[in-house]
Amino acid sequence: MLNLKKWSRALLALTLVASTAALQAREMVSVAKAEINMRAGAGTQHEALWALSRGYPLEVTGRRGKWLKVRDFENDSGWVYRPLVGKTPHVVVKSRVANVRSAPNTRSRILGKADHGEVLRTLEHRNDWVRVQREGGLKGWIARRLLWGW
Repeated sequence: MLNLKKWSRALLALTLVASTAALQAREMVSVAKAEINMRAGAGTQHEALWALSRGYPLEVTGRRGKWLKVRDFENDSGWVYRPLVGKTPHVVVKSRVANVRSAPNTRSRILGKADHGEVLRTLEHRNDWVRVQREGGLKGWIARRLLWGW
């Protein structure tokens, strides 16, 4: 009986390690052009579902030739043409509003606010905080739990 318990614990530990590694290994891309279409299928003959703006982060969930199957922070999925996306890290605000702070803690000064759906360039990660920049402007820190992307 003791041996069975040891094996069960070991199997559970391995499963947790494997699932954590899979989450950390997710592939992300961001829109590299001013605007691109997310399509219903892998090809321009498929309906355009959404227009996505520069920097918009997407998680890659599949591939077909030069097309990537992707999902966004609201769990919408579709296909984008791989040459139109890149590896520049961005995040999107998933909370209603997020405070942009001068330092990575809740006691620091609030420099501004970012609204739900706003796309920001990722500059740095520190613990549970992300240093971001609004295009051409405000730089600061936002709590990671309020963001989606990388």
